[in-house]
Formats: sequence, structure tokens, C-alpha cells
Amino acid sequence: MKKLPDSDKLLQIARDTMLREADAIEKASGMIDDNFLEAVRIILEHNGKVVLTGIGKSGHIAQKIAATLSSTGTPSVFLHAADAVHGDMGIYSPGDPTILISKSGSTGELVRLIPLFRHFQSKLIAVVGNLNSPIAQDADVVLNASVESEADPLGVVPTTSTTVALTIGDALASALILARGFTEMDFARFHPAGQLGRNLVLHVEDIMHRENEIAWVVRESSLREVVIEMTEYPLGAACVVDENRNMVGLITDGDVRRALKHHEDIRTLTAQDIMSTRFTTILPSSAVKDAVQIMENRPTQISVLPVMEAGGKRCMGLVRIHDLYQSRVS
Repeated sequence: MKKLPDSDKLLQIARDTMLREADAIEKASGMIDDNFLEAVRIILEHNGKVVLTGIGKSGHIAQKIAATLSSTGTPSVFLHAADAVHGDMGIYSPGDPTILISKSGSTGELVRLIPLFRHFQSKLIAVVGNLNSPIAQDADVVLNASVESEADPLGVVPTTSTTVALTIGDALASALILARGFTEMDFARFHPAGQLGRNLVLHVEDIMHRENEIAWVVRESSLREVVIEMTEYPLGAACVVDENRNMVGLITDGDVRRALKHHEDIRTLTAQDIMSTRFTTILPSSAVKDAVQIMENRPTQISVLPVMEAGGKRCMGLVRIHDLYQSRVS
């Protein structure tokens, strides 16, 4: 087995690579100008699709950008430059704009395609690292993707250049999202089977466990009664309510474990002794994505949320982090 180099050197080259790419992105952002606006205008004014093409690593970047554009309201397809002359040009409809991605701007497979693109009245948007290259000279719009050097130890592997090209594609997608007025619900329509789509489409009331599925106790309930109730309804929590059925506390599995740890004699403990009176809640009308943020974006994640009636103190149900990731659009 080959011995690894010094671990400090490995960590340093990893950090240097990321920092050099980040620096290149920052410099590329300063080169966004009226050419970028013209590219957005060309895409917006065309009612059909956008074709992205490239070869090698640039081709992979083109594929990703095409996928991002399609998922955000701009129908797009990837055309492999080598396959284009073997029948794949059939994807074109008259006027479909083309985004060509090439670090050198002189990729032979792309240069040879330019007259064919023109045959389809395609406006050409070049994302290139050389503004004096053949592709840049023939394009209608040129987006500057030039970099000082690649970020790898050899200085030759497509790293910085592909990262910059990718961010230019993301910038186009973001600008088009704004220009089209594309919304979260539009995004969800294009992602009906994915977790992102479910989080946007579904509401808490669609997936929560309702009152007859929940462990209920009162302040005076013994710890034994709490455990029995939570065992019968194993959602990871019990709701503590008063005589009017208003929620006054929450007991989680963690609260029970801590009570067992800190008290040698648990026979006298009641729900009031171990419950939390300061608990996070959510409304039934809230989007699932909001529940995910509440439960995860905190120093210590929580695994269950009481679902409270709007403007009231009654608990309508419980939602678990497990439910958020197991939900399905019917």
C-alpha cells in the first residue's frame, strides 16, 4: 500500500485548491457586465429551448447547467459536440440559442459546429476563457470565464476553469429566475418526486400525527404513567395538558432518560417534574420546509414539534423529523 504524504501537506493542498477556486469566482463576478444582460435577454425572448454544448470536462459542466436551467423554468438540453454531426442536431428548432462552453475557446469540435448552428438561426453565447479565440470571435455574446491558473498541484487539471464556468451558468439561472418571476411553487412542480419538491408542496397538517395518535398526560401523571403512554404512542414525545386541554408542557424521550439519570428514586416523579414548559411549536398551515428549518437550523436539533392551533393553546398534533423525510405527494 502506497504511503500517504504528510497529512499536513494534504490538508494544505486541499484548502489551497478551494481558496484558489473561490478567488477565481470572486474575480469572475467582477467581469459580469452588459454582455451578461444580453445573454439573459436572448434567452428570455426565445420561447423555445436553450441548447448547451461542450466536450470533455466542459461538456460535463454544460450538462449540469442545462439541468439547472430546465429545473428553474428555462427548458434546456445538452448536445454532445461529438454526437452533433451524427444526427443529434435534430434536437434544434429554428432560433434555439446555443451556449458553448470551452476554456480555450478553440475546441475543434465546437468550432466546426458554428456554421451548423447558424443554419438553425441560433444565437451563440460563448462561455470561454480566451476572449480572442475563434469561438469568442464568432459568438453573438461572450461571457468571460478566464482564469489565471488551474488550482491543482500540476496547474493543468480543469479545476478553477470548470468551477468558474459552472458559476456563470448558475448566475444565468439565478438571473432568469428573477426575470421570469419563477417561484418556489414553480420549482416544486418540476420536482414532484424529490425531497425539495415535497418540502415545498406539502404542509405540516398533511403529514402530522393527529390527536388520537398522540400520548397525552396531565401534570399529575406519574412517570410510570408517562412512560406507559409514550410506549403505547411511540412518537418520541408526550403532550402535557391542563383541564381545558390546553398544552402546558412537552415531555420527550430525552427528558425521560435525563430523569432516570438524575434521580435515584423515580417513584415520586410526575409529568410536571420532568416536562419542558418552553417548547418550540409550528402551525398546521406551515410548509414542510419551514418545519425542517425549525428542527434542523439550531445548535441542537429537535426531533418532534407540537402542531398548535392558530392563535390558541391547543395542540392539534405532532410532527417528527422522520415524518418530514418520509412524506410523499399523493
